[in-house]
Amino acid sequence: MKKLYFLLLAFSLAGAVNAQQDPQFSLWMFDRISFNPAAAGIDNMHQIQAFHRDQWDGFNRDPKTYLFNYNGYVKAGGRTVGLGLSAMTEVLGQETNKFVRLSGAYHLPIGNNILSAGVQIGMLSKTLGTNWVAIDPTDPNIPTTGMSQGGFDANVGLMFYRKNKYYAGVSATHLPATDLSNLGFTTARHLYIMGGYNHDLNNGLVIRTNALIKTDMKASPAIDINANVLWNNLLWGGVAYRVGDAIVPMAGLQMTLNTVQQGRYTYTHGFKMGYAYDVTLSAIKNYSAGSHELFLTYEFNLGKTPIRRISGDPRLL
Repeated sequence: MKKLYFLLLAFSLAGAVNAQQDPQFSLWMFDRISFNPAAAGIDNMHQIQAFHRDQWDGFNRDPKTYLFNYNGYVKAGGRTVGLGLSAMTEVLGQETNKFVRLSGAYHLPIGNNILSAGVQIGMLSKTLGTNWVAIDPTDPNIPTTGMSQGGFDANVGLMFYRKNKYYAGVSATHLPATDLSNLGFTTARHLYIMGGYNHDLNNGLVIRTNALIKTDMKASPAIDINANVLWNNLLWGGVAYRVGDAIVPMAGLQMTLNTVQQGRYTYTHGFKMGYAYDVTLSAIKNYSAGSHELFLTYEFNLGKTPIRRISGDPRLL
């Protein structure tokens, strides 16, 4: 029994180490800042976002991920500096993973484009509970207390961007490769490469294409490509394909709300929301009803009209 228990534990840990450690989202193109700090403030808006993913619905204790983002900007010395905050909780059975990250990015204008370089620092943690599934629940080798450990984390990223037209980015996560020795786990460094282009059809329709490659440089890379059609800057729908894993139909709504004018101040705001359903292609499809994902973004900006000074000839007053 002891040998069987340690074999099962070893296989489960090996799977965790070799599999994708970062959270997976099908609607990643509406996020970006959680894995690339250069995206902070890139739209010259302040955004508050919430994501929820329920993966492999139908499994007992199926994985669930919750992500919160803020990203915005400040003006400093005539330049724009992006700021961001990301917090994630991921529940995988009795395993819980969390991170909190602060982002900063410097934006360098290049013609109509922006080159952004960003850094993220934060903390991550992993917790293992006590709800083990065992053949013999009286086995003394089964842990009776939970185990938890955390550590420092850091990411870097670059992004080249033209608003509402195209973007390209590269980022590296988990640079310290934090060793959670008490749990026998080491975070793997990951590389992300992403890009997208908006094709304006000049009839109220915009085709938005995106691609993402992520890898830990050991296992085969995860490749995600998607396209969606935006109608009248209001409704959108499309489909994604994650190679060897899922086909993902998706749809959503975005809206710019009425501008509020108060004296010299102008408040512009709006929201975006979307839903995606993963149709699983792997062998798990025989046991799972697919995966569900939702996101909601509220964005705003506060502008100030400068005072216009008029000089005149005092003899004409």
